[in-house]
Amino acid sequence: MFERIGHRLLTVVGAVVIAGLIVLLIFFAERQEASILAQNERTLAKVTESVTQALRTVMLAGYADIGQEFGDHLKHVADVADLRILRVDGTEAFRDNTTILAVNQAMGDERFQPRSKAEVIRVLDPQAPELRQALASGDMVRYYEKAGEERLLTILAPVTSQEACHTCHVDSGQVRGVLKLTTSLAKVEAEVRAGRIRAFGMILVTVVVIMLVVDQAVRRMVVRPLTAMTDAMGRAAAGNLDREVPALSRDELGRMAVSFNVMIGELTRMYGGLKLERNKLSTILLGTRDGIVVTNGQGKIVLINPAAETLLAKSAEDIAAGGLLALVDDPDWARARLAVPLDDQKPEDISYKNRTLSVYMASISADGGDQIGSAALIRDITEARRMQDELERLSITDALTGLHNRRYFDQKLNDEFALARRYDRPLAVLLFDVDHFKRFNDTYGHDQGDRVLQAIAGVMKSLRTIDISCRYGGEEFAVILPNTPVDNAHFAAERLRAAVAEMVVDGLTVTISIGVAALPGLPAERPDDLVKAADTALYTSKQGGRNRVTRAV
Repeated sequence: MFERIGHRLLTVVGAVVIAGLIVLLIFFAERQEASILAQNERTLAKVTESVTQALRTVMLAGYADIGQEFGDHLKHVADVADLRILRVDGTEAFRDNTTILAVNQAMGDERFQPRSKAEVIRVLDPQAPELRQALASGDMVRYYEKAGEERLLTILAPVTSQEACHTCHVDSGQVRGVLKLTTSLAKVEAEVRAGRIRAFGMILVTVVVIMLVVDQAVRRMVVRPLTAMTDAMGRAAAGNLDREVPALSRDELGRMAVSFNVMIGELTRMYGGLKLERNKLSTILLGTRDGIVVTNGQGKIVLINPAAETLLAKSAEDIAAGGLLALVDDPDWARARLAVPLDDQKPEDISYKNRTLSVYMASISADGGDQIGSAALIRDITEARRMQDELERLSITDALTGLHNRRYFDQKLNDEFALARRYDRPLAVLLFDVDHFKRFNDTYGHDQGDRVLQAIAGVMKSLRTIDISCRYGGEEFAVILPNTPVDNAHFAAERLRAAVAEMVVDGLTVTISIGVAALPGLPAERPDDLVKAADTALYTSKQGGRNRVTRAV
């Protein structure tokens, strides 16, 4: 049989073909193994990138307090042997209070609550070459290792620092941490071995059939799931978390799709929580009546709520363009307020565009002294100030006559008496009441008596603006005449008495009796002594027939 050249050619060609097929299959098997491993690396790299982006989103949104929960959820992702978030020194993040305490100190408040259970977990040696390479390059580092008989693939993905990180992390370097993802290659290697067995079993099948089958298998089992996975990762990276990856098989890629969908579901839930908290914060900022203006470390205004526009009567564009120093159109005042240490800051009341505003303005600095931002809180206290002034006015005003009351009289007399003694200048007091007022009330009624008192008050308002007219009590009135000698005070009293005598109230006439007491000339050591002297003079006027003025001696 082998003597025939045809048989020999057939045998040689067959052997060559078989050898070629074997070589081709061996080559293809090796290429297939390398391709699967490379694809596995890319897939894991994509997953790692998605997790890193999700972690960065959580941290930049200001919800670092859910970092530990986020990391713990990721550890339960299927087919992942180990997934941890590490600091640059190789310890596991979100397990102790080092970063929380540093951030709270930098922010100047207790923004994040320390963990009740803190522990330091060493995952990698800080001098491990793979960790050093990842930190130095800022790129993903992949390396293979063995755990017993099992081969593992580990990816170290640096979590790089961004400008917004400096709001909380003053000492932010190029890399804030490292995401460590380790997966077993057992299932990948098992798939490679199974592929070789199947390939050798089909050694007699024509190359065309093999290529067609392989092509269809690759398209259905690898390309399509990976394409779907890549598209989903791209959408997730862009912030669209409402699409799932179809699980077209039960193999590694199918389970990876399921795991990815679980991870996306968790991210969607967490994103919903973050969005809810953001909406709460927006509701507070937009709903409060207090104006809020915030700048970054460079002095650029980054937040203006509608209340600030209303209170300042400026648009957000004008406020942003003018900056914090021009907030109330007084740069010198604003600069002085910002220079006051934060612990000594107090709100200051100012008048601005027909409003009374209470303005709190402060600079916020890091421990090193670098300014990380400034803020202004503006409150409209116009109505409160008006009510306060009105209450103060009512507290010193007699409701019936509109004159100052006894309380105000005593206060001002003490002040004027002290000034007269200190500067040796004259001071006079008039004390008078309505003649026969009780009989007048009994005859014409209290309403008529009130109208008489109001008419007398009207006459008293014609005195000098520096004179202080008061209702002393009942039908008694008093007048303080600052810097007025006794002769001038007596003359003013006579004019007042005559004006009242000429007054007609509802067809009725009334008269008053006045006592005058003045410094110098009286042995008055206290303000009460001056009042008593005027009262004694008033009594003398009554005894002398009323409707007259008497000086105290």
